[in-house]
Amino acid sequence: MINRRHKEPVWLMIIRVALALLFLFSGFTKAVDPVAWGIKMEEYFTSFGMDFMHPLSFYIGFIPTIAELLLGFMLLLRIRVNITTIGYLLFMTFFFLLTLWLAIAEHLEVKYGLQLGVVKDCGCFGQAVEMSNMETFLKNVLIMIPTLIIFFKRKSIPDIKLTILGQWILVAVGALIALGFEIYCVVNLPPIDYTNWKVGNNVSEYFIDKPAQKEIVFLYKNKQDSTQIVALTENQMMTITDQKPLFYDEYDYLDRKDSLVSPLIPAKKSGFNMLDSTGRDFASAFINSEKSAFILFIHNLDEANLKGINHKNLQALILDCKEKNIDFVAVTNSSEQEIKLFIEKNKITYPIFHNPIDPVKGPFMVRDAVRSNPGLLWIEKGIVVKKWSWRNFPDQISN
Repeated sequence: MINRRHKEPVWLMIIRVALALLFLFSGFTKAVDPVAWGIKMEEYFTSFGMDFMHPLSFYIGFIPTIAELLLGFMLLLRIRVNITTIGYLLFMTFFFLLTLWLAIAEHLEVKYGLQLGVVKDCGCFGQAVEMSNMETFLKNVLIMIPTLIIFFKRKSIPDIKLTILGQWILVAVGALIALGFEIYCVVNLPPIDYTNWKVGNNVSEYFIDKPAQKEIVFLYKNKQDSTQIVALTENQMMTITDQKPLFYDEYDYLDRKDSLVSPLIPAKKSGFNMLDSTGRDFASAFINSEKSAFILFIHNLDEANLKGINHKNLQALILDCKEKNIDFVAVTNSSEQEIKLFIEKNKITYPIFHNPIDPVKGPFMVRDAVRSNPGLLWIEKGIVVKKWSWRNFPDQISN
């Protein structure tokens, strides 16, 4: 059986294609980083008091992403238009009501101080585009307009010139491609990295405070002529006796003046620390180091994949770092006690630093740096040179 073949109005085709592309873009931004979307689903479950769903968050996250990609794919190619437009209406109605509630609830939190645990960023475009709840709701109000148009005008949109079986085969192929792409992004790392830790970024500018710079000047008075004052910087003080061997015999110390050359520049994002057992922070030492540093990011030690921790390539890389005098360290959100037990149990030979977080509010710096537990970053002078999931660890330092 061949489907309808009447011509679609141009204005309706423009609306249809634009709406389909919007859904494909929205679905892609989530599909390219399934772990992040799974985390967002977990936030939603927490917000609605459904913590028991946390173990399934990652897997449930695949459903709306694939549905969004499929709807975009089906509308773009005019596959089963009647069913597709109904799917659009149901999809948008659900998210219209959801984002309406989020916008109202956030207003109640801000205006009246209620504690509703509202998700602050809906994640509708993954991490590619951050939007407030009110912005998201207004966006959905706008999208509802073309959604309603194509729904009520669905009979004016002809199906693709394929049999019904052929159309469903296309749908199945589209679903398999979407699922396969998401699995690829989980097994490896997202091919498009929307995080601040993407390759090429100078992460020291994001996460490390730039300390204030001071200039210290020492004032000395001539013993014979008290009106003769000499001002010396710290560098000049180091070599003054080379130039004037009798300087301290001829001059008395008078005063010291400190001047601020440049003020402290706080990090754009606070919360990334690498604390040792004494509470000393080594984040700047490894991020801003003049030499290379390999940092293993382990979200939580009790959830880390031990195959990754004991990966033969990782063990070879650690030895290579030792031979070449390159730092190899790890950072985790787990507690100092958990770190100690983990090191003893797994015979860890490298230091593991602690990044303290609020388990609910975060900020989740370690988790957000790399979508793998564990995952590895190569950092040189504050710049991310490369990053790997545990399945793709290198066995040596590449030149």
